[in-house]
Amino acid sequence: MFSVINAPPLCTAKHLRTREACNMTKPTPMVAANWKSNGTTESGKELIGVFVGAGCSNDVDKVVAPSFLHLGLVTEGLKGSGWMVGAQNCTPKAGAFTGEVNVAQLKDFGVEWVILGHSERRAIYKESDADIAEKVTAALEGGVKVIACVGETLTQREAGETTKVVLSQLAAIAAAVPKDSWASVVIAYEPVWAIGTGKVATPEEAQAVHAAIREWMASNLTTEIAINTRVLYGGSVNAKNAPTLYSQKDINGFLVGGASLKPEFADIVAAAAGN
Repeated sequence: MFSVINAPPLCTAKHLRTREACNMTKPTPMVAANWKSNGTTESGKELIGVFVGAGCSNDVDKVVAPSFLHLGLVTEGLKGSGWMVGAQNCTPKAGAFTGEVNVAQLKDFGVEWVILGHSERRAIYKESDADIAEKVTAALEGGVKVIACVGETLTQREAGETTKVVLSQLAAIAAAVPKDSWASVVIAYEPVWAIGTGKVATPEEAQAVHAAIREWMASNLTTEIAINTRVLYGGSVNAKNAPTLYSQKDINGFLVGGASLKPEFADIVAAAAGN
């Protein structure tokens, strides 16, 4: 479960650059598998068998987000294992929304988490910050926890706009989250240029953005929220680079795409557990 850390009096926004000055330890790590529009019944069963059989650490919150068609399969396969099930999207309300699945249906099906604001939803389906904020509000009000994604394109990074873009997206999400609901929200930083490309931000590049996210939270929300909110990294994460990435002080786990469709995903979980 998510751990709450009491910040000492001197742990203010300007001190967040130095975790030691705040006597901060990392919150419980999370590693989430985003299967996207991949997989079959057979491959899903095989992967779930591998994940559960790997004996992954209970010190890591582990989530699998399959396609809607495979939610039942994955839910049944993970039952009693300590793993959780997530969805990759939702619509805020029931009604005449052909092809959509709403928050209440996810909750009814036992889904604990939903990924919102993924760059593929933003780019391909033209979801705006306002659309994503509406979904975040609906999910939290409906009792489904949120993995909310932010990240810049290569053009934006090369123009020196990474921080501006990421914090603008974060601000829109934060406006949709009541301050007493942040324990049910995880932020995932995924540089768009690193998703599925084989490219990955260096540990230092990723850490710089994660630190900026945490400092923004301290300045605009509360220091407690800044310390306790998990910020995941996503973008061509694999078993080889996961340990070095997780060693960065503000990286609290991973949102994994392609590598989550392989047995090595269990090794990524182990990296977040410090093994």
